[in-house]
Amino acid sequence: MEAKQIQESDLALQRLRVQQLKEKLKTINSSSARHLLSFSDQLVRRSVWLVGGDGWAYDIGYGGLDHTLASGRNINILVLDTEVYSNTGGQSSKATPTAATAKFAAGGKSGGKKDLALQAMSYGNVYVARVAFGANPQQTLLAMREAEAYDGPSIILAYSHCIAHGYDLKYGLDQQSKAVKSGHWPLMRYNPALRKKNENPFVLDSPRPTIPLKEYAYNELRYKVLTITKPEEAEVLMKHAQDLVNLKWKTYEEMAIKKAIDFVPVA
Repeated sequence: MEAKQIQESDLALQRLRVQQLKEKLKTINSSSARHLLSFSDQLVRRSVWLVGGDGWAYDIGYGGLDHTLASGRNINILVLDTEVYSNTGGQSSKATPTAATAKFAAGGKSGGKKDLALQAMSYGNVYVARVAFGANPQQTLLAMREAEAYDGPSIILAYSHCIAHGYDLKYGLDQQSKAVKSGHWPLMRYNPALRKKNENPFVLDSPRPTIPLKEYAYNELRYKVLTITKPEEAEVLMKHAQDLVNLKWKTYEEMAIKKAIDFVPVA
């Protein structure tokens, strides 16, 4: 009988059983016992996580990411989303939001940010979450536990503050909170396993926006610099960015009140 190894409690019990096995094998003086002892740790299920940034996940490595999500394999992906190509000099990526400046977008990005969460959800069998530790650490922990327990591909998008944002990073967690409060980064979880229980797989974990987008954005130089160099353009782009935030929130809110039957059935 195969040991159940899904929840953290299951894994803890399995580690205990393996430890007891190892202690017993050490008392047996035989080549077979020594051989079994050499790979007994493999009896505990391995947790596989891929960790990368938004430049990789949204942009240059998206083809590989999409292939991984479509594979159906039990693998977990954590995307540290700084909304810019941080490691290579601060270039704009498909994760860069509207109205933010970056290399190759010095006049402010006019296009919208790719919604990687919605794209991943379209498969119907991928666990998806959007988290921000500075806004809700409990939701972050819950999402990681659910992703680990889900038998299939999972992806977690984690809001990550960065020096390229242009502010003192000791306020990073506070900015994460403002990103959520403004609706720029809605917290959500999409768990396909809930459909088997006839429950809505989409859960919206953050309340409706309580502050305008600019109250969050203008704390950061990547947005604020445009108000100095091109104030009229900055105003136009910020209005456009606010409209996109409102649209995204409306979309997510409508998904949160749908019935389970309205979502793609489990394959």
